[in-house]
Amino acid sequence: MGCSKAAAPEVGRHVKHRAASRAYFRRIAGFLFVAVIAAGCSGHRPILTTVPPAPEPQPPAQPTPPPVSAQAPVPPTRTAPFVPGIYIEQGIASWYGVPFNGRRAADGEIFDMNTLVAAHRTLPFGSILRVTNLNNGRDVQVRVIDRGPFVGDRILDLARAAAVALDMLGTGTAPVRIELLSGPMSPSGEFTVQIGAFAERANADRLRERLLARYQPIYIQDYDSPSGHFYRVLVGAVPTPDAAQQLARKLQSSDGFQTFVLRLDQTNDLGAK
Repeated sequence: MGCSKAAAPEVGRHVKHRAASRAYFRRIAGFLFVAVIAAGCSGHRPILTTVPPAPEPQPPAQPTPPPVSAQAPVPPTRTAPFVPGIYIEQGIASWYGVPFNGRRAADGEIFDMNTLVAAHRTLPFGSILRVTNLNNGRDVQVRVIDRGPFVGDRILDLARAAAVALDMLGTGTAPVRIELLSGPMSPSGEFTVQIGAFAERANADRLRERLLARYQPIYIQDYDSPSGHFYRVLVGAVPTPDAAQQLARKLQSSDGFQTFVLRLDQTNDLGAK
């Protein structure tokens, strides 16, 4: 009839073999599909980033204070306060620095123009004064360590640092008000009148001899200044500044002297009497 019985099993084997091959290729294709999908996913994974926490607010920065200059003048220290208003004076103040800087002041200490010190003719050494510049209202406190000024109608000589504080460095002089705040002793004492200053001791001695018949005592005081060594002639020893002013007016009217009322200090070297 066309096929023998022996050929039937052979045909069945071919059919099963083809079915098995198709199943095998389907499995292989499935594996490849899964692998491709997996590879594609692994190549496009999202990149995860960690967001840092928000920084805590910082307190506002505090301003840094400016450095303090080592040479900044220090206000003088008050001692033994007087009654407020016991002494008020108005007049012209000047200032001094070089060449007086580094020299010995009348109270014995070394004058430093960068400190708040001053020279006054009658107030005790160590007195603390409030000095007000009447041109601009500025004020400063100074300590009296020296005697002077001995020029015209000036009433106070300020160290350079005090002149800077009063903004009078450029003008050289300024109208001021002086208020006595405190001091180491009572303002009372002995006062005298300066009538002259000479570079030669012989000239001072001649003036003293000429006046001895009318005025006593008369002192000759050594004074070492940057411009040279001088001999001051001082007349009288009276208990109050007012009495000294009266004596000064008498000397001016009778003999034409330019006079300055001074306190007689214990540190004064008073030569012949």
